[in-house]
Amino acid sequence: MSGTQLTVTFSGGQVADDRAVVEALERDFGAPDERPTDENATVRTATFSGVTAGQDAGGAAGRASGGTGTGGHLSAPVTVTLQGTPGAVRKASDLLAHAFTAHDEGAAAGDQEQERQLRLEP
Repeated sequence: MSGTQLTVTFSGGQVADDRAVVEALERDFGAPDERPTDENATVRTATFSGVTAGQDAGGAAGRASGGTGTGGHLSAPVTVTLQGTPGAVRKASDLLAHAFTAHDEGAAAGDQEQERQLRLEP
């Protein structure tokens, strides 16, 4: 099932913080179709549509609570909501947990789609 979409929604922080998160995801998901740009927006989004079902984090979802903070720099806490196929959401969650200090804020699973919320700390 290629062409699956991963949508990342941001709240809190600045556009530069959102871009740091996008850059951490680009390494595995490629360039997003849209990037967060509006400094005045309360909620910003980035969309990755080239995600394939083979991009799976292999059970890494449990590691998304308390990452190592070895990646990008954030100026303020950012709440990130990941929405897409379970494999894409697991992979994105794992990548962010390794790139930033991440706290798992919960998840919701649908029939073919999953949503996970993380709070990333500076």
